[in-house]
Amino acid sequence: MNIPFALSSIVMVMLAIAIDLVVGDPRSIPHPVVLIGRFISSFERLWNRGTAQQRRVSGFLLTIIVVGGVWGVSWLLLLVLTQLHPGLALIVELWLLSTTLAIKGLGDAARSVVAPLTKGDLPSARQALGMIVGRDTQNLDEAEIARGTVETVAENTVDGITAPLFFALIGGAPLALAYKAVNTLDSMVGYKNERFTDFGFASAKLDDVANWIPARLTALCLWLAGLLLSASGVLKLRWRGVLRGTCQDAPRHPSPNAGWPEAMVARLLGVQLGGTNFYQSVASHRATLGEPLEVLEVMHISATIRLMHGAWVLFLLLSVGVIAGLILTLQGRL
Repeated sequence: MNIPFALSSIVMVMLAIAIDLVVGDPRSIPHPVVLIGRFISSFERLWNRGTAQQRRVSGFLLTIIVVGGVWGVSWLLLLVLTQLHPGLALIVELWLLSTTLAIKGLGDAARSVVAPLTKGDLPSARQALGMIVGRDTQNLDEAEIARGTVETVAENTVDGITAPLFFALIGGAPLALAYKAVNTLDSMVGYKNERFTDFGFASAKLDDVANWIPARLTALCLWLAGLLLSASGVLKLRWRGVLRGTCQDAPRHPSPNAGWPEAMVARLLGVQLGGTNFYQSVASHRATLGEPLEVLEVMHISATIRLMHGAWVLFLLLSVGVIAGLILTLQGRL
């Protein structure tokens, strides 16, 4: 382990978190993910054609080009800036790191549903939910609106927070951005439908691999966050059979990773997630997670936001603890 790099990564990540919490993602500043998305969209229109085998090969090449290109360009950019002025490189890397995080954005998006739902304004709550999910929302009742929001916050705690933190601590901004490229590819072409099943195969599989460790660590941190929040009296959560139930439920989710945070949140809250969603009026059935011990309502969204914040804080603290332990171990051997 490169000890100076490890220490600087910790400091950089903490500063990037502070930037994200204060600033978020201003629309006035170009976001790297938007640029990555435009690149993917352009090549998808050109390359997603031919036989199933040709589509798989093209999709594989696109995945390599996008992920490798994002890592290479960001690494080279920071190298050049370092040669010009280390301070300039520091500022740019901090900004790049902050763009990989969505702590403020995810919390704000969930609260945008909470506000109208608390007032009983279902049309506005449906509209707010429609901004953050792909499912049809125009006919959802309060319980279904709450379910959609809780599922989104739970799943995106990994994609938008803990996984980028995981890769940022390992490889700085270039690796965190490469992860976001993987995530963006999956969200754009990783669908199991006629258009993308073959072309998006490589992207979907790489996303599964990239999120395997962060998803399971996040579920553990959600459980620990729930323990602390419950012990402090902030939340009243359920504990009987939570870990066992999560291990039973998570593999039933269509995604090998998303089921872990969703199942954990469902078990902690005592609610049932999953079921039937509609996409462009077409029903999509998912296995249910958790047990319907309580009817989903707006308070469960607020509880999930608290769990999300507790989970990423614990994830960061545990990661820093592991890195510090490795540094001390290495120093003891030198």
